[in-house]
Amino acid sequence: MLTLYPDIKPNAQHRIAVDPPHELYVEESGNPQGMPVLVVHGGPGGGCEDYHRRFFDAERYRIILMD
Repeated sequence: MLTLYPDIKPNAQHRIAVDPPHELYVEESGNPQGMPVLVVHGGPGGGCEDYHRRFFDAERYRIILMD
């Protein structure tokens, strides 16, 4: 049985402009000094979900989600 880490909020959220009208969404959570981990979701139609942050120990990792 999979047990997730406790729910956390993002430390920072960014929107990066690419070709108009598109933009990339990036958020950071967890330990800013921790080992970075990049979460890549399953593809078109999917997106970053709050529970994706919960796969990693927020005290140990700097969790970066990108959409």
